[in-house]
Amino acid sequence: MKVKKLCLLIACLILIAYCPRCFAQASTGLDLINNAKEYDNKTVNYKGEVIGDVMIRGDHAWLHVNDGSVAIGIWASKALIGDIRYAGDYHKTGDTVEVSGIFHRSCLEHGGDLDIHASEIRIVAAGSPVIQPFSEKKFYAGIASAMLVLLLCLLKKNL
Repeated sequence: MKVKKLCLLIACLILIAYCPRCFAQASTGLDLINNAKEYDNKTVNYKGEVIGDVMIRGDHAWLHVNDGSVAIGIWASKALIGDIRYAGDYHKTGDTVEVSGIFHRSCLEHGGDLDIHASEIRIVAAGSPVIQPFSEKKFYAGIASAMLVLLLCLLKKNL
């Protein structure tokens, strides 16, 4: 009986050691902002699309992650952001990431801003380029507008 319990304990320990690290339920940006005092200096999980520019600052970087309602600044070591390929803008959909780190409602290190100091970043979904469809209506509207401007310039010159 003791051997079975010992084998079961060893099996459990092996499973725990080799299982991929799991993230807890992600907090929403609005939840973090509305309950900033409760989350201050605590580990949080935040999930969203990387947007804007990834700004390298020495051996760290700033990135902004938008969960669909708000964007929160993330301070992370360069090693954590190495796999991020796309930051969302007009031409790209950014990588979707899940960030685990310490939430600061007023970070003294960064001028009192609200931020998360990341301890782990995991890419949940890869971003991609966005192909904007060609719009004939917009093309012809642009030509018509340009012709109208030229006509008005010619009329003004003649008056």
